[in-house]
Amino acid sequence: PYPGAPGFELHSISKEEPFLAKGVSVQPLEVIHGKLPVLGFRIHDFTYITDAKFIAEEELEKARHSKVLVLNALHHRPHYSHLNLEQALEVIEKLEPEKAYLTHISHYMGLHERIDRTLPENVSLAYDGLKIKLVDE
Repeated sequence: PYPGAPGFELHSISKEEPFLAKGVSVQPLEVIHGKLPVLGFRIHDFTYITDAKFIAEEELEKARHSKVLVLNALHHRPHYSHLNLEQALEVIEKLEPEKAYLTHISHYMGLHERIDRTLPENVSLAYDGLKIKLVDE
């Protein structure tokens, strides 16, 4: 080992079982990104899914009724590996989160202020530096 080089301890995870990270239960959710299965995660009432094009019904169930959902929405047009805005809003409607933030946004989406005004009340575009309070301190 080279001095100062990072070390890694690899752990296998699957969509089937939650795992513990620093004592916190994390529920993986398998989503499809193009043709590849990738994982999103639910931690308590927070669900984070980016790089998704398709989410199977049994995986949607794992995310249903989150307080906060972060979900990708690339732009307005269909895309082979990411949800577009219309598709992301359909997923949000199914999942019924209290609040949803759209991330992984392309410059083709349009101006933040203009698009944000067109979204449902519980949905906002995410932005660099956004902080989300998940627990009371």
